[in-house]
Amino acid sequence: MAYATNDEFGRNFISTGKDTPPRHLGTRYDGAGNFLYEPGNTFVSHVVDGSQSQKALMEVRERLRALPHADHFTFTPVSSLHKTLFQGVIEGRRGREYWPAALPADAAIPETTSWIDERLEGFSVKAPFRIKADMVTPLGVVVSGLTDADEKVMREARDNLAERLGYRHPDHDDYTFHITLAYQLDWLPPQAEAIYLPALAEMKTLLDALPEGIELDVPAFCVFDDMEDFRPLREIG
Repeated sequence: MAYATNDEFGRNFISTGKDTPPRHLGTRYDGAGNFLYEPGNTFVSHVVDGSQSQKALMEVRERLRALPHADHFTFTPVSSLHKTLFQGVIEGRRGREYWPAALPADAAIPETTSWIDERLEGFSVKAPFRIKADMVTPLGVVVSGLTDADEKVMREARDNLAERLGYRHPDHDDYTFHITLAYQLDWLPPQAEAIYLPALAEMKTLLDALPEGIELDVPAFCVFDDMEDFRPLREIG
């Protein structure tokens, strides 16, 4: 999701040289922008409802929707705004590194959810954490801990969950924390870069103005049917 240079923006979002569709198109959402049934579970902190943080993210979302070529994206609802702490399981991703080692790879999602929930008894993230915006992209906001201590709490929570649940994604150690606002339907034309880069930088100033970073609810183990609604089962904070 992240990019740090114009060249990386091109690799991630621009059509030049690409002969494959954007990731998740056809599995997580269709070409018309409708989110598809793809059940699973996950560990997230929702953005505090009604907070200044939510209002700032809503403004970023509206500015993204107002940019040229916004029809190349489908946007998630405001009610779904969250930061993922640790990835659970999802129907379309059942490789061994993405699945609890104690469960068969063809276990039903509800069975896997129950198994994970049972193993969370007595588990909690050791301390609260806060986050800040590092970058705005066409897909949302790249975030990290507001302080080094906050980042350490989140990374240690990921390590502890991986050990308790028995799986560790390939990107476990360098996972990019983020808040998703949209998914890409089609690649942007090359000329979009000159429009998007300064606009995205301006959007970040809205989030930089938040005095305590982006306000989050306590992390929770959640279930979902698609990318529009993440329903808490158990708080872990």
